Amino acid sequence: MTAPLTIAGHAIRYDASGQLMPWTSWTAALDREMNFYQHCPLDHGYPRFACETFLDASWTPSTERTDIIPSTQNGMGILSYLKFHGMRGEQQPAWLATASLLGDYLLKEALTPDSGKYPAFTRSTGKRAQFPQPADCGSQSDRPYEVQPDKGGIAGYALALLFEATGDSKYLLQALQNARVLAANQQDGGGTHSPWPFRVDYRSGEGRGLISGNMSYILRLYEILAEHGYADFSAPRQSLWQWIMRFQIPSAAADGALFAQFFEDHDTPTNRSAWAPLNLARYLLEKKHLVDQDWRGHCRSLIEFVRANFTHREFGVLVCHEQDEDKQAWGGVNSTYGAVLALYAKAVGSAELASEARQALNFTLYSIDEQGRPRDLPQSGQPGGWQEDAHTDVIHNYVDALGAFPHWGNDDVAARDLLNSDGSF
Repeated sequence: MTAPLTIAGHAIRYDASGQLMPWTSWTAALDREMNFYQHCPLDHGYPRFACETFLDASWTPSTERTDIIPSTQNGMGILSYLKFHGMRGEQQPAWLATASLLGDYLLKEALTPDSGKYPAFTRSTGKRAQFPQPADCGSQSDRPYEVQPDKGGIAGYALALLFEATGDSKYLLQALQNARVLAANQQDGGGTHSPWPFRVDYRSGEGRGLISGNMSYILRLYEILAEHGYADFSAPRQSLWQWIMRFQIPSAAADGALFAQFFEDHDTPTNRSAWAPLNLARYLLEKKHLVDQDWRGHCRSLIEFVRANFTHREFGVLVCHEQDEDKQAWGGVNSTYGAVLALYAKAVGSAELASEARQALNFTLYSIDEQGRPRDLPQSGQPGGWQEDAHTDVIHNYVDALGAFPHWGNDDVAARDLLNSDGSF
């Protein structure tokens, strides 16, 4: 007898038309995962997944990896916990409390020294079991004294949102610090370089890597601070936006070279990612006409670039891989793809794209087991792994997709979504 096909240990479910169904309802799986993470042990007062990047299903840190990625892991984690808190009607204080602890770790343990060109700036990489991080803690593909400016944008924006949610000014102060450092080091971008290099030595400001593909979170950081009355960020925001519109978005219709370099563990200058264009498309889908009269066309160009260069099929499902140098559908990027495609499908009224988005998200949902323990990759032998690919850069994507299609949280809805007679879903 032939054994059933499985993804991450779950028997695969297809509907009558051959489309991938979730192994359980999204609501049940997400609740299990969020509840599982509430049992995470504390280290120095922080959930272990705030200060460790590589954990197994029993919360044991990997003995083979001493590197961590504070800004991406905790910044996207704050977004995930705040969005989940909002989706549940802000009725469960635990989600907000966890978001605050992730922010506290960034504030107290993961800053550069208060000197040099990037003073008191949130770290892109570091070393586990260090409280606070030492001056030379750069790891993965960062050199000991390097940081990544775009990661300060992620962390700063997340901290600004945390300030809005809690009213605690300490989060706003760090968001302001990151933004002021970024503005002080911002240059005019061009066709071969972004306004910041991908990596910089925080002491001297010496750059490495002309292109940094992830600019949308610095844009968000400038905008949210301007909304809070800090008008000095309006001019750097406008300069960055002009570069995005004049150079970066058109790059998606060509070779996509201006979307190179995002991931902390890679340093090939030409290594393009799917993460950066997808998150720029998400920004446009949220803002629409407020920032871009041609948001539809620009979103289409960004998404088509990703679909042409970073998608492949697994078990009949179109899934998204991270970058030119990594062809695996890690949880973070594939759930990002599913969420952004869902938002776009809703905005333009495409039932076909909505179905593809839902199947991609169903694929990553298989990585959550019955106890709520996620895997970073369906092919991983056991739950756990990279915490942002298993958890922190995943949950917010399901929340975004559910904002567009609330019924996707139910198990008894068919995978295909049909348009109503009036063109709505």
